Amino acid sequence: MTKIRFGIIGCSNIAKSSTIPAIINSQNSELKNIGSRNTEKAQDFANEFNCKKFGNYEDVLNDDDIDAVYISTPIGAHEEWVKKSAFAGKHILCEKSSTTSFSSAQKIVDICNENKVRLMEGFMFRFHPSHKKVKEFLGNKTLGKIFSFYSRYGFPPIPKNNIRYDHSLGGGILNDAGCYPICASRILFDSEPESVYCNLSIDKSFKVDTKASIGLKFPNGIFSQSQVGYDLSYQSVYSIWGSEGFLQLSRAYNVPSNMHVDLILESNTRNEKIEINPINHFELMINQFSNELINPGNSSFDFERDLIYQAQVMDAARLSNKEQRLVRLDEIK
Repeated sequence: MTKIRFGIIGCSNIAKSSTIPAIINSQNSELKNIGSRNTEKAQDFANEFNCKKFGNYEDVLNDDDIDAVYISTPIGAHEEWVKKSAFAGKHILCEKSSTTSFSSAQKIVDICNENKVRLMEGFMFRFHPSHKKVKEFLGNKTLGKIFSFYSRYGFPPIPKNNIRYDHSLGGGILNDAGCYPICASRILFDSEPESVYCNLSIDKSFKVDTKASIGLKFPNGIFSQSQVGYDLSYQSVYSIWGSEGFLQLSRAYNVPSNMHVDLILESNTRNEKIEINPINHFELMINQFSNELINPGNSSFDFERDLIYQAQVMDAARLSNKEQRLVRLDEIK
């Protein structure tokens, strides 16, 4: 294969604004088919992106010219369509959060392994070079012994008829945004937390979590603390504090492709602002996913292993909120 031929499962806003354009613009992928529950919507997307084939989800999965699918259905439907895609022999890039439970994550990874297809959770932010630069500072001990990671990720009000307010579809701030700082701290510290504490604020009318405070305890005495929520001024930042210094990113998660990121470093030996040039992290994600399918073994991380550990931490957070206690990660099995 020289290019990965993509089909689209779900005509979401993020598919339209970011992922489909990234597939088209990537040198090692191409758009071949667009599927939606609403065929008219699929046709509208196909017209906009000059895609010849469109239809429903099954039409995409039955297309022999498709190597991989991008799934951007509501979170609550991810398991169903990941399984169907795996049975159809399609590799899978699945929007975050991959599932609503750890047991579901284990199930879909097992099915993908059995059907010899790859499965990656679509955290596009992890491919932005700003995080690689942060890891360089952590690796060379510029910040000394790390004490804490702190993050804020929140959004202005969104319409109450949005799927994020539908519990049956996997809505809620933890699945939608809390997954980001959890993933970021796992990446930066290159380890899994030992324990999790999470407190969710529940909207009584919609029965979904709208704000969350998430605490993770990592090995070597490192703590991660994150606040996420709806109905807030927009925030997308994180900072790291150590014995020898402090750093923060001006934009941590969803970074527009025309926006530069400032990494601000304050240490005992230097103070500087490093500007990370604009780049499209959706294209970087598509590039790495496609490259791994074309030349296996070259990815910077194990897709399926990462998805499993991410889901385990997410489930620990859910249990912590439910039982209002600290949950050790090894309790989630």
